[in-house]
Amino acid sequence: MWPSLLSLLSLGFCVSLRIWAAVGAYEKPSLSALPSPVVPLGQTVTLRCHSRSPLKRFRLFKRDGTSLPKLQGHHVNTFTLGPVTREHAGSYTCSGGYRSPHSDPLQIVVTGVFTKPSISAHPGPLVQEGKNVTLRCQSQLLFDKFILHQENSTGHFQTRGETFTGGHASADFAIGPMTLGSAGTYRCYGSLTYSPYEWSAPSDPMDIVITGLSKKPSLSAQGEPVMKSGENVTLLCSSEHPFDQFHLLREGRNLGRLLAGQRDPRVSLQAAFPLGPGTPAHSGVYRCYGSFNHSPYAWSNSSDPLLLSVTGSTTSTCPSTMDRHTTEEARLPQGHSSQLHLLLRLSVAFIYTSIFLAILLCHWLPKKCCNHGRRAQGRQNSEQ
Repeated sequence: MWPSLLSLLSLGFCVSLRIWAAVGAYEKPSLSALPSPVVPLGQTVTLRCHSRSPLKRFRLFKRDGTSLPKLQGHHVNTFTLGPVTREHAGSYTCSGGYRSPHSDPLQIVVTGVFTKPSISAHPGPLVQEGKNVTLRCQSQLLFDKFILHQENSTGHFQTRGETFTGGHASADFAIGPMTLGSAGTYRCYGSLTYSPYEWSAPSDPMDIVITGLSKKPSLSAQGEPVMKSGENVTLLCSSEHPFDQFHLLREGRNLGRLLAGQRDPRVSLQAAFPLGPGTPAHSGVYRCYGSFNHSPYAWSNSSDPLLLSVTGSTTSTCPSTMDRHTTEEARLPQGHSSQLHLLLRLSVAFIYTSIFLAILLCHWLPKKCCNHGRRAQGRQNSEQ
């Protein structure tokens, strides 16, 4: 009885295996790459062929690009390529048996073949919710196309053709209207038509931040926002919302530079940004933002701007007239400051012109009076 039962079970298993083998033989497998089909030079990538066949007899083929015949004839469902070179770039397929159709092609791209392009954001990397931003990729190499990629968004690559200006190749990518999903870190690559699977090294990262998702914090300076060079400068960013961190930005040369603040343990809604001994280079308009750890690219509205003015020197105990003027000017809004500058220049020009005219009169009037007296005395002598 037991031998017959074992025979039946064995027969059933063989039949099931044949059925699975038949199904797997005619099922199109799929091919994937781990960790990514975009691989830097010198790194490794694992190709995996997926199929329902229990035999797992797979073969890997390179259909486009440089031929790599050693890849064929494997009998496992994973293949490790690397350290990759330019020869590994190309289009791959796999099959799950001699009667199995080939999978859809998978493009393996090798990066770092060319020098990296540059990336910039216009009008800037901080974008109000619902607004647009343009990312520009540019290179001195005359690439045929540029590829833009947002980190942590698998498969979302954007491609644009080049435009040539002044010996440079560039391409513009429009992002927007800005949403939380559009914010993040972007990089771009350059490529050439005759080698579509060989890309440049990635550009430096560009962080695009969406703002306006929560109420603005407030920004203030410890002491007066107008100070002399050498005095310590600390800016305070505070809010009614329990932000995880604050960001301080200075407009002008450092526009877009982020200075991450830490919470003061005594005041949970405030962050102090010590800038050190003040110098004229610290002068400018500052703003701060708040954000949360779970959404690092989502910031609050901007604080009201704070004008910081660092002038003069701490070695002078008695402020000069010009120092007092500069201090008063720094307290004024920017438009009034420009008008005050103009009035001051006009006043100085008027004073110098008046002094010059007075000197001319002092030299001219005595000579005029003297000549008039000589002419009068000559007439009297002739009459006598």
